[in-house]
Amino acid sequence: MYRFLLSRRWVGLHLLVLALIPAFFFLGKWQWGRFEENSARSTRITANLAAAPVPIDRLDRPGGAVPEKDGHRLVTATGRYDPAHELVVRRRTLHSRVGFYVVTPLVTPGGAVLVNRGWVPAGATADAPPRVPAPPAGEVTVTGRLRPAETRENSGIRVRAGLPPGQILLIDTPAVAGGLPYPVYGGFVELTDQRPPAGASPELLPPPDVGAGGGLNLAYAVQWWLFIGIAVGGWVLLVRREARDLREAGDAVPEDAPRVVITPSDRDTAR
Repeated sequence: MYRFLLSRRWVGLHLLVLALIPAFFFLGKWQWGRFEENSARSTRITANLAAAPVPIDRLDRPGGAVPEKDGHRLVTATGRYDPAHELVVRRRTLHSRVGFYVVTPLVTPGGAVLVNRGWVPAGATADAPPRVPAPPAGEVTVTGRLRPAETRENSGIRVRAGLPPGQILLIDTPAVAGGLPYPVYGGFVELTDQRPPAGASPELLPPPDVGAGGGLNLAYAVQWWLFIGIAVGGWVLLVRREARDLREAGDAVPEDAPRVVITPSDRDTAR
């Protein structure tokens, strides 16, 4: 009854199902890994945002690098802004609007901290300098989220030459530090508050959206693994249906089929 399973068509179906099972398994495993990674990242960032601010020199130093575990920790720094070496970062969006980030060095006794003071809208053209409110004069204490230096690897942004003076594409702290006359901390600070407060100033950036902590990846993982059951269940269903159809075809006798009646004379003739 099940000899049909050895036919060319059915052997091809067997091979297809056997190929789909490991493919679905590893796709689910990959999404599960993404879920664990995003969930851990969400938990870490949420905890860092909720932690009390600490002086920046507890987590960073001039010429150093900010570990991933300290990203988005709230830090404080006290010093004076250096508007002469201020830079703007091109192609940055806020609420679906394209503009610039404003990065101003804050010179402290232990070194300079690059402070992302916020976002300003673009000028009349892409290369036109934007209108940037001046930083407050005198000594200020800033509070903000500590961020590691931006690179092509962690941002996906490619640096290109030929930008207008004072404009950059990445807050690449080591690269920026090469053009400054003082030592610079390895990370930069995304401003959330400063004392004394400034008057007109760039628009502060919102905290990062940690999302659902990888919940979508978890749903995808479960989905891929459910596909294994669907593939196997579908194969079983097709086998049973084919066997049933063959069995019914063998048992059925059409009403209009010709009937052969053998008489005694026919038997004698056959002898």
